[in-house]
Amino acid sequence: MVVILLGTGFEEAEALVPADLLRRAGIETALTGVAGARVTGAHGVTVEADLTLDAVDPAQVELIMLPGGMGGVESMEASPAAKALIRQVWDQGRYVAAICAAPTLLARLGIVQGRRAVCYPGMEDKLGQAQACPGEQVVVDGRLITGEAPGAAFVFGLKLVEVLRGAGMAAQVLHETHYRL
Repeated sequence: MVVILLGTGFEEAEALVPADLLRRAGIETALTGVAGARVTGAHGVTVEADLTLDAVDPAQVELIMLPGGMGGVESMEASPAAKALIRQVWDQGRYVAAICAAPTLLARLGIVQGRRAVCYPGMEDKLGQAQACPGEQVVVDGRLITGEAPGAAFVFGLKLVEVLRGAGMAAQVLHETHYRL
């Protein structure tokens, strides 16, 4: 299962576009509220989460994804349970993905250290010991997948599909959505 963490103030496009693409690929995807089932994004869109953080079984998580949005990142950072789940998924050898401001949280957790990563332009100094890749929309470094900003949400979501289910499935979802790279 893919768990997409939603903290209050999350960037809606960065969460919902990848969720949609993953589900089109037949990948079980749970929008997961960090502090409750109803979560309001950075632009006033309120989402009813599929799960709350306390209902997640870490053993079932294939990939955990963190959308950006400064408020959403702050909400995740303020949650010991969210940080523990992210760390546990990483330590158990599973995928961790983050887009926009969220890779900076991964830097504070020590996950991006020594790895290639991208984040919202201008925040590269907050990636700590990562090898910043400004100008890239999506960067994959082993089990770490990072995306640049809301405009990269489609490419980021398709990359998640590719990593989890292969290039063929990503190409199928791309074709079905008529997205043009």
